[in-house]
Amino acid sequence: MTIRSTMIVDKDFKLAEVDPRVYGSFIEHLGRAVYGGIYEPGHPTADEQGFRGDALQAIRALNVPIIRYPGGNFVSGYNWEDGVGPKAERKRSLEIAWWTTETNQVGTNEFADWARLVGSEVMMAVNLGTRGIDAARNLVEYCNHPSGSYYSDMRIAHGYKTPHGFKTWCLGNEMDGPWQIGAKTAVEYGRLANETAKAMRWVDPTIELVACGSSGRGMSTFAEWEATVLDLSYDNVDYLSLHAYYNNNDGDTPNFLAQSLDLDQFIDSVAATCDYIKAKKKSKKKIFLSLDEWNVWKSQGTSRAEQHWQIAPPEFEDVYTLEDALVVGCCLISLLKHADRVKMACIAQLINVIAPIMTENGGPLWLQTTYYPYMHASVYGRGTVLHPLITSPKYDSKSFTDVPYLEAVSVYNEELSEVTVFAVNRHLTEGLELSVDLRSFGATTVLQHTVLEHEDIYAANTRQNPGTVLPHDRGNASAEGGRVSALLPKASWNVIRLRVNA
Repeated sequence: MTIRSTMIVDKDFKLAEVDPRVYGSFIEHLGRAVYGGIYEPGHPTADEQGFRGDALQAIRALNVPIIRYPGGNFVSGYNWEDGVGPKAERKRSLEIAWWTTETNQVGTNEFADWARLVGSEVMMAVNLGTRGIDAARNLVEYCNHPSGSYYSDMRIAHGYKTPHGFKTWCLGNEMDGPWQIGAKTAVEYGRLANETAKAMRWVDPTIELVACGSSGRGMSTFAEWEATVLDLSYDNVDYLSLHAYYNNNDGDTPNFLAQSLDLDQFIDSVAATCDYIKAKKKSKKKIFLSLDEWNVWKSQGTSRAEQHWQIAPPEFEDVYTLEDALVVGCCLISLLKHADRVKMACIAQLINVIAPIMTENGGPLWLQTTYYPYMHASVYGRGTVLHPLITSPKYDSKSFTDVPYLEAVSVYNEELSEVTVFAVNRHLTEGLELSVDLRSFGATTVLQHTVLEHEDIYAANTRQNPGTVLPHDRGNASAEGGRVSALLPKASWNVIRLRVNA
């Protein structure tokens, strides 16, 4: 049996322009993300600065627009001054967020160099756990002020005459979490975030600032935290952060594939809270959202006792399956469906730590299943999101009702005269016949129908077998008279690219 779905896409039914930063990522000083991931002097592919060339190549292909740094939990105990200046003079420090030893061989300047090599902006985070206003404003001065002040001249003395010009800054990380160094109440954090934002912006009026929302939708203080923080900082921040991770630790695949519905509800709830404070303050300003940590996260990692004070031990090195890739694809579709509100998002993390890219120290690099939907969305999902009208058969799962088998969205790139449809078939045993009505565009031609599928939904790419799950371009999408027909294989991620001929 084949199930059927329809999708109507009209070029005049525009939701919002896609902010490219929605395809951002995250590098934290955690596990082997930095040391052994992006940085490994002595590796056969390493450049003169010690950056792995194979990692640079794989990341460039993703076209990542922005990368959050240096944390994460790490930033709440980080003294940025430890990571600048001559490397031989940098001290090693005890990193108590993850109980490791930090060599500080990669810091602000090295990361700025690396980000330029991969073509990304930096989303810089400041420490509002153990530090505060003074360290944050000094870091902005170090990074962004041209010259003639103590910290800008320090940067110049360190070999960086041109300011880094970091535009986007996070005001701490997950400050509501009891696991956080220097965790705070909403009032404590809201006051500190507001005053820190003022001082940072007085140093550089051009920067954008992200306040911490709840660490997750499941926090007992969720929504109340957002409302209180924004009530205290609304006029001085631009974005509110969301963090969301999903797993299938109970082995319920239909329920796992529906988790993007939770993300939809999370985004809608936070947006509603932002708008409540806007109404309360009678403000004309809209707070946008930054989903600056999101991913599938299955592992629990090693215990802190086992890794006590090691340097860059393996941590959270999840092996991702086709099932995980489908959830990542559904979450990417959710982000696009909320393009009017979500302007930044960072898949966490980029390499080795719950990541789409994996490396072996001294050895090869390979791409996980989740790499492909992320790459496809980032490369082809630029332009205007169009409101789709979708009909699809549905199912109920343990946590969700009315889960559509078809999860889909469309993006119109007017400059390239292309429409791209991203679609996931959640059905585990049946193909899905999809009919897309594109008559408002006139005649269209199928450029490519890319499919990520495998007979085994638990199939994965590993160091030994890196090519087990790979996308192919043998999808059967066809176009005739402004209508597109395609069969979406069971449990598959699909990218249908169309040329608008009118």
